[in-house]
Amino acid sequence: MDLEELDTAMMRLAIEQAQQAAAIGEVPIGAVVYQGDQVLASAHNMREHWADPTAHAELIAMREAAKQLGTWRLDGCRVAVTLEPCPMCAGAMVNSRLEAVVFGVTDPKMGCVETLHRLLDTEAFNHRVAWQGGVLADECLTLLQDFFKARRVADKPPKPRPGNNG
Repeated sequence: MDLEELDTAMMRLAIEQAQQAAAIGEVPIGAVVYQGDQVLASAHNMREHWADPTAHAELIAMREAAKQLGTWRLDGCRVAVTLEPCPMCAGAMVNSRLEAVVFGVTDPKMGCVETLHRLLDTEAFNHRVAWQGGVLADECLTLLQDFFKARRVADKPPKPRPGNNG
């Protein structure tokens, strides 16, 4: 399996994690940390359930991968994540010495890989992380759109019926 096929296969696992997040009411973002073809950790967002602003899929998966490896250095590891990483996650990726990140869809509000900033390949840092966006982007985008569409419908108050003014 070449690297492109491997990244795509890992993104499919990240999408499965995102689907699990949606099923429990979390924003559907999933992540997988892998070294070669070995999955070290996978996770999905848990911010709501854990009441933790740092419980992003990428960070949870990276923490678990570091435990598996017995070191904070994720040299030779890659992350597949369904949404472009935010500044917090991108910073953690640089600090962990990650080899590369592949993501599904860009994030116009918080994306710090290519959209708002380019933190992973900033030359001022002592480490740069390779990256590739757009991996299974349509599937990742559909998950997010469907989740937020359902949430908007659920949040709408029922329309009053004519003649039923109480």
